[in-house]
Amino acid sequence: MPQCNVLIVDDETQIVKTLRLSLSAAGHNVLTAANAAETLDVLRRESVDAMILDLGLPDRDGKEVIAEVRQWSDLPIIVLSARHLEGEKIAALDAGASDYINKPFSMGELLARLRVALRLHHRRSATTLAYRTHGLAIDFAARQVVVRGKEVHLTPKEFDLLRVLSQHAGQVVTRNQLLSFLWGTGEGRDSQVLRVLVGQLRQKIESDPRVPTLLLTEPGVGYRLNADGEETD
Repeated sequence: MPQCNVLIVDDETQIVKTLRLSLSAAGHNVLTAANAAETLDVLRRESVDAMILDLGLPDRDGKEVIAEVRQWSDLPIIVLSARHLEGEKIAALDAGASDYINKPFSMGELLARLRVALRLHHRRSATTLAYRTHGLAIDFAARQVVVRGKEVHLTPKEFDLLRVLSQHAGQVVTRNQLLSFLWGTGEGRDSQVLRVLVGQLRQKIESDPRVPTLLLTEPGVGYRLNADGEETD
């Protein structure tokens, strides 16, 4: 992976020191910020490829920072937080975080998650006309889906669900995000309808819908399209 500018946002000096050493050893250029104000200042001044963000900042909640950054940037944001409550994880992802890792954390896992986030961001930055992974091929323009060499027919809502998940492949898409993507903010936003839709899609794209390997559930949070070994055009 080429050298990237990674911004570490944390007010714990020991964690910043540990992250700086590990990220530098992995070939990255490291920038740091200890609060929200410094973070936004660095992002305005520097070219940043990814951000590792603690939610417990001294001047603002990290979720507010994510939401503000998402107004003008789609850079990968990996949350690194001691807040283990499921609601905090969902709220951070809803705000636009790319991934969420609990403290204490494994440095190996963090570096792996960073590699995936950067790779997926790079691929999505290009104009994507098709998507392929694990025997699944999607032609967005033709709205055509091929599974293990055989074309399958999807309903419009099933295709829209698959399209959203593939555009965020490898990352969790929360239930609230999917409901907004598929049904907007008005009536018809029903989590049970979403679960049924996911079940229908699994019947068509999974080898064994009872043991899904493509469309994965993040319990209590949402869904993720498995992007391991993905290929995109």
